[in-house]
Amino acid sequence: MSAEYDNDELVFLDEDTHQELEQSNKREWNILIVDDDEEIHTVTRLALSDLEVHDRTLNFLHAYSGKEAKIILDEYGSSIAIILLDVVMETDDAGLTVVRYLRETLNHHEPRIILRTGQPGFAPEEEVIKTYDINDYKTKTELTRAKLLTTVISSVRSYQQILTINQSRIGLQKIIHSASNLLEEHSIKGFCEGIVTQISSMVGLEAEGIVCARAGSVLDRDDDGVYVLGAAGDYATYINERIESLHNALIVEHVSRCLRLKKHIFEAGVSVLYLNSSGFEAAVYLNLHSEISELDKQLLEVFLSSISVGYENVYLFHELRNAAFRDWLTRLPNRNEFINILDHSKNYHTQEQLCAALIDINQFSDINDGLGQEAGNELLKAVAQRLNNCFGAEVKKSRIAADVFGLFGKAEEVTPALINQAFQQPFSAGDNTMPLNVTIGLCLLGRKPEAGVDILKRTNIALNRAKKIPTTNFEYFAPEIEEQTTWRLHMIRRLRNDFTARKLELWFQPQVDLSSEKVIGMEGLLRWPDGNGGFISPAEFVPLAEYSGLIVDIGYWVVEESCKRLQELANLGYPNLRVAVNVSIPQFRDPQFVKSIKRLITESGISPSLLELEITESVVMDEPQIVIDALTDLKQFGVTIAIDDFGTGFSSMSYLQKLPLDRLKVDRSFVAEIRPGETAFIAETIVTLGSKLGLTTIAEGIEKREQASFMIKLGCDEAQGYLFGRPMPFTSLVEFLAERRAD
Repeated sequence: MSAEYDNDELVFLDEDTHQELEQSNKREWNILIVDDDEEIHTVTRLALSDLEVHDRTLNFLHAYSGKEAKIILDEYGSSIAIILLDVVMETDDAGLTVVRYLRETLNHHEPRIILRTGQPGFAPEEEVIKTYDINDYKTKTELTRAKLLTTVISSVRSYQQILTINQSRIGLQKIIHSASNLLEEHSIKGFCEGIVTQISSMVGLEAEGIVCARAGSVLDRDDDGVYVLGAAGDYATYINERIESLHNALIVEHVSRCLRLKKHIFEAGVSVLYLNSSGFEAAVYLNLHSEISELDKQLLEVFLSSISVGYENVYLFHELRNAAFRDWLTRLPNRNEFINILDHSKNYHTQEQLCAALIDINQFSDINDGLGQEAGNELLKAVAQRLNNCFGAEVKKSRIAADVFGLFGKAEEVTPALINQAFQQPFSAGDNTMPLNVTIGLCLLGRKPEAGVDILKRTNIALNRAKKIPTTNFEYFAPEIEEQTTWRLHMIRRLRNDFTARKLELWFQPQVDLSSEKVIGMEGLLRWPDGNGGFISPAEFVPLAEYSGLIVDIGYWVVEESCKRLQELANLGYPNLRVAVNVSIPQFRDPQFVKSIKRLITESGISPSLLELEITESVVMDEPQIVIDALTDLKQFGVTIAIDDFGTGFSSMSYLQKLPLDRLKVDRSFVAEIRPGETAFIAETIVTLGSKLGLTTIAEGIEKREQASFMIKLGCDEAQGYLFGRPMPFTSLVEFLAERRAD
């Protein structure tokens, strides 16, 4: 204190002789003076102007009412060390209102409160002083300069002790919380922040420091740089950044030296602590202005020794999390993590339109098979690198499956054009350079929160849709697509249940010799009752059966049922009627197809020639050799073969010659072209072709007598259609045949 003060009374300095103190570089204690008397502010400030407590000066804040005091408390909070508070101001209890606001509303318990009043009659009750943790209560006349100094010094010490205790508690809470939530993304950050906070509180400092570690030890980085894992104070914004981003050469030098020497560094103005556990090392840089005492060094040694096990566990759990949520090859988030990223989109609170995209590399399996898996892996890493280079950090990247990558970000940044642009240039994989083509599915997010797994499902629906579009390589998800997909899955499930419950029916449409109109056979037609007296169209359910693979089992049932009915007809006196059934490509792909057809025919006891297998041109063109081999084998067994819908697809005469055919069917669309006095050129061509190839021809869809007459003139052998008989269940077929026999 200045030697000018030689009495114990508050001293007033002449304003003319008062000079403002120069601002010190040292930290300051914030002192809030709350009083409606300007003179009290001036006297208090002058009496304490030269005071230093623990090498720190005082910084005075002034409020002249309870309302102004609350505004300052909102701004400064617990950084205010002492409040010198008048009780009676705009109201008789204005000061106590400020106390309640600080302790109850703001929940700040660190600032020390000294109540002052010029009206002793308004003294607060003893219970108020206890409840609101008030340090002292004095009348203004009691507070001589010496007593004010003593009160302020003791209150500052009390504030510092409470702050240190709270800081230590917060540091421990951070460590404990992060240790109990190690699988969370921020566990390392929280743990390292806790280390900084705890160490700072142990040596009686504000939390102002950083924890650094080599990239390879904890962070997912390929380089060997040093990164900031956790930080507090001014350094908090640099977490997960390279230490060079601090732009502080001294910190870089000392941290690097600590990691290189693998020991603590305690020097003038520099304190760097070395943390190591089973090779997982870090350097804790402390922003100190004074040297750490020997006692504090020993305390820190014990603390670091204890905390190192926790640091090792954090690393191990981080590795475990990486195994669960990171793709091992590209180091991108995997499918699980991408779902989490999409799930968190509900928390983005952004007005921007968000978009998810899936990118499927076309024919990637050919690359793997042709160049080897190692080249394939290098190519995938090159794709990941390209995506990182072409899309900023705001766009999240992921490897969803073997050759499928995911993007998520603003819709303006995740577009088909930008994705295609990223794949314009070829990719290098070892000694190979190759172009890649991709298919893209995209899904724009709605404004309402959505589950990540649902977003991914919709994006995948769009991707599958894009693969079926020949004119473009991308597709955006639309609700009607999902509705169609949902309907398809529902129908497939229903079809499977009804097939298992034997609800499907096999109907028969008669086939006749055109000249005599005698019934020579039937076509077996599958019918699926809808449960309401009607039937679901085969145009709807047959593609569903093929899509789901259920057509294989249904196909065998149709053959089995046909053989069974043929045997029953033979018993009824119709031994030479045949049944034609359709066969699809999934059935041919079944390795047991030929063997199963032979077995069903043999078990039924019918002649193999009475079963006719019908195929379409599209089936032949899909898998020509598989179809030709299977039909050749069955033909040798005695089964007859017909080609259905001939002329409607992409015919190949070379395949047609290789097929072991017995019959050509003229499609109903060509029969419908027949008009009196006109020539049906295609129908005529097909009949002529069949005759040249030595095949029987049968016309479908004959509904009028003139159509039948025209086909007879062309030389067509057989026919089916409403003119001769509609499709009917087996019992009706038996009655139909009996009537025809009687006639």
